Amino acid sequence: MTITTLFGEETVPSKPRTIKLRTIKAVYETMTVKEDITNYLKTGTRFTAPQQVYDTFTFLMKETKEMFLTLHLDGKNRIICMDLVSIGSLNQSIVHPRHVFQTALISNAAAIICVHQHPSGDPSPSSEDISITRRLKEAGEIMGIKILDHIIIGDGQYLSFVERGLL
Repeated sequence: MTITTLFGEETVPSKPRTIKLRTIKAVYETMTVKEDITNYLKTGTRFTAPQQVYDTFTFLMKETKEMFLTLHLDGKNRIICMDLVSIGSLNQSIVHPRHVFQTALISNAAAIICVHQHPSGDPSPSSEDISITRRLKEAGEIMGIKILDHIIIGDGQYLSFVERGLL
C-alpha cells in the first residue's frame, strides 16, 4: 500500500505492526495464620514502642541465618504488610534500598520499621547496619516513606536505633 506524506510517496505494509509491552500488576498474597494464641498479633495493633516490636519478633532468634524484615505501617502505625527482604548468612544480610522500597510502594506504606536479628545474640549494630539504615532513611525521605526505627534483636535483648540516637 502506498500513501502520500509531506515527504513524498511511502510504501506502508498492509498489515499493522505489533508492539509488545510488558505491564506490571501488583499481586498481593494474604497469609492466614491459625494459632491458639489470640493475643500474639492482633489486627489493628499500633506499634508505639520498640519493646512491642521486640516482643512480637523474638522468634527470629530461633533462626540460624540473619533475616531482615520490614514492617509496612499505615498512617496510624498499624502493620499492613510484612516483607522478608533478605535472608543472609550466619552474620550478615545483604539489603538494598531498592528492595526495601519496592514492596513498600506497592503496599502504600506510610512508614517502615526495619527488623533483623543477630544470630550471635549480640544486638550491637555493625558499621554495615548503621550505613544501610542511613541510606534507607535518605531514600525514604525522598520517597515520602518514613523509617520509624531499625530494631536489632539479640538473645534476650534488643537495640533500637531511635532509642540510641542512631536514627
